[in-house]
Amino acid sequence: MIKEVTRIILFIAFALNLVSGQDSSTEETKSENGKGSTAQTNGIYLNGNGVDEARNRLPQLLRDVKMLLTEAVIADVYHDTLEVIYYLDNIYELLGEADQLGEKTAEDQEEFDRFVASLNIIYTTRLNTLKLSDVSISAAYTRQMIEDITIPVEMEMGNSKFIVVDDREGHIPLVRNEAVDQFIKYFQTNGRKQFQIWLDRLPIYGDLIKGILKEKELPVELLYLAMIESGLNPKAYSKASALGIWQFVYSTGKYYGLKRDWYVDERRDPIKSTYAACAYLTDLYKEFDHWYLALAAYNFGPGRIRRAIRLHQTSDFWQLHSLPKETRNYIPYYMAAAIIARDPEEYGFNISSKKQNSPFEFDLVELEKSADLSILARSTGISLKTIKNYNPELRQSATPNNGPYSLRIPKGKKDQFMANFNALPKDQRFAPQYIVHKVRRGESLWTISKKYKVSIHDLAAVNKIRNRHRIKIGQKLTIPVRGVYATNDGPPGHIKVVYTVRKGDTLGHIAQNYGTRAAKIRRWNKISYGQYIYPGQKLVLWVKQG
Repeated sequence: MIKEVTRIILFIAFALNLVSGQDSSTEETKSENGKGSTAQTNGIYLNGNGVDEARNRLPQLLRDVKMLLTEAVIADVYHDTLEVIYYLDNIYELLGEADQLGEKTAEDQEEFDRFVASLNIIYTTRLNTLKLSDVSISAAYTRQMIEDITIPVEMEMGNSKFIVVDDREGHIPLVRNEAVDQFIKYFQTNGRKQFQIWLDRLPIYGDLIKGILKEKELPVELLYLAMIESGLNPKAYSKASALGIWQFVYSTGKYYGLKRDWYVDERRDPIKSTYAACAYLTDLYKEFDHWYLALAAYNFGPGRIRRAIRLHQTSDFWQLHSLPKETRNYIPYYMAAAIIARDPEEYGFNISSKKQNSPFEFDLVELEKSADLSILARSTGISLKTIKNYNPELRQSATPNNGPYSLRIPKGKKDQFMANFNALPKDQRFAPQYIVHKVRRGESLWTISKKYKVSIHDLAAVNKIRNRHRIKIGQKLTIPVRGVYATNDGPPGHIKVVYTVRKGDTLGHIAQNYGTRAAKIRRWNKISYGQYIYPGQKLVLWVKQG
């Protein structure tokens, strides 16, 4: 087993340039005398190339996700599926921040793209404990994988013969041609397993999304746009750093009112993101006056569609021959998914009747302060995983600390929740998710973020700092943390925390909550790989003091 772990780690290391010495993001900057140097000017840390490290945070992000991926593979070797999922979720969370890090150098962008490509290979070929439904891979990635094999030759789109499947007023016209039929065949054969997963999620979110589409007077067939974008997975992540059922990138989501801060990312909320998608699609339809063009623009950007229309002097999607192959394939791909999903049994698929695929119905409970999700789940009588599934926008293990929050719980559980939650002492119901740090001489947001393992973006957002490069000595900063620090004696510079394992916990979750690593917790508690933790178990943690 040890040899297997070593072999896989070495594979990852070389695939991701962790040990090759070629990763420019991990090299020490050399000064003229050959020594590493880092200059500080007015609280801004500059490396030897004059790059502001507080601004150029992509190299550090890449180092973090590489280490997380290594941990995921080790957990996979020991068949710890929950921990694998935990690490992958953290990887996607960090990658989702990449588009908020400002300008990237060409080298950084190349390294980022290479990591994402390697990540795709590793979790589709090397992680043996996962099911396709477990991972947050975007449906868009599946489309990228098959684009070269489904349509091997260039097609004259305008000369293709069409069979009209559905062309009712107020709906998106569905047609079949050679390209559409190739995608249908793919979904029935090589892509069958993945497409069945998408169909299984239709009973969960289908009626919810259709209801919002009807409310906004949009065609209900737009539901299948969400299907091919994300597989109807609220936590889906794509190579383009898009998140959620509707695969919004950060900038577009922000424009259409989706908030992202330390506690929430509303791109992952199935209701809020659907309303945002309706607004975006309405704007695109108003501009292009045809749903095929609007759908293509939704995925690839309106600029590309505008240029093709000007070049060919036509608004007929099938005549826009200059569009890239991936763009031209997008509408046939959508058509194939929509046609099958309208009548799955006709094409050999099953309609799910599993209990876990029941409709997304819920009750709302108002929380006046931040509360731990484990306590909320226990009060509701459900698992931690279930409460996270009902509230996928939550990024932390607690509800927001910046005002009242409407928490979703399974329908019919409200009375049980209120009785159990209100019976708890108030100090157990609500737990602060932050500590206060007093800025010392020589510190910057960069060094403080490193100390507490919090992103600079989150530090600035929580403290409403506009100029991220100027903080004052003695200034008090609110540091958002995952979990509350204990106050026992311990080794110099550390505090001892005795943690009681709860149902649904993994070492990865616990490590994240207390700013450490799962490997250290194993060492402190003499837990070997392959040995599981259990509810009620006491774990000793040593946490650095703030």
